Amino acid sequence: MSLRRYLRDRGVPVAIVLVGLATGAAQMLYWWLAPAPKVNDFVGPPRSGYTLTNFKLWSYDVDGLPAFSMVAPHLERRENDESLYINTPDFEMPSKQLGVPPWLGKSLYAWVDKSGTLLKLQGPVYMHRAAFCATAAAEMHTSDVTAWPKENRMVTAAPAQMVQGDSKLSGVGMRANLNTNHLELFDESHGTFPPRKNKSQAGAQPVIPGALRTAACPG
Repeated sequence: MSLRRYLRDRGVPVAIVLVGLATGAAQMLYWWLAPAPKVNDFVGPPRSGYTLTNFKLWSYDVDGLPAFSMVAPHLERRENDESLYINTPDFEMPSKQLGVPPWLGKSLYAWVDKSGTLLKLQGPVYMHRAAFCATAAAEMHTSDVTAWPKENRMVTAAPAQMVQGDSKLSGVGMRANLNTNHLELFDESHGTFPPRKNKSQAGAQPVIPGALRTAACPG
C-alpha cells in the first residue's frame, strides 16, 4: 500500500495527530523564546491596611484602666500582622498610683503590636513627669525603648540619663518600672545625689483651715 493511499484512507486521524504535533511544537517554541517572568523587586514593609492622619489612640489594660495614649500626625496599619507604625508620636503613660502625674513623652517613631501590649519607641526618646507633693519633676533622655505599657515597664540598651530635681543618673542600658519608681542602669553608671534637706531647713508648711487634700501623696 502506497503512503499516499494510506494517508487518504486515514485522513482524519492523521490530521488530528499533525495538529497535536504542531501545537506541541509551538508551545515549546514559545517557552524557549518568551522572556523570563518579571521578578518582583519591591523592597519594603507590607502594604498598609489603612492610614490615619492627625489621630489620637487610647489603649486600656485588662481591668479597663488607661494603659497609654498617643497623638501623632501619621499612622499605618499593616495587613499581615495588624501592627501599627506611627510617626513622631506624643505619648502618655498614666500612673497607677493616686496623686502621681503621668509620664509624658516624645519619640521619632513608634510601633505597637496587635494586642497593644508591646510598644517600641524608636529614635530619640524624651519623657518627663511633673512635680507632685514633695517629689521634684523628673525627665529622661534615651533612645530605642521597648515598653510594656499595660505593666508600665520599659527597657533599652542605649545610653540613658534621668534628672530629678538636683539628682542625676546616667548609664548605658536601662530597665525601669514606672509603677514602683525602680530604675536600673546596666553599665557605665554614674550618679549625683545631693544631701536631703531636713525638716528644719525645708521650713514648716502653713496649714490653711478648712483646706482639703485632693490626693494622697505616696511615700
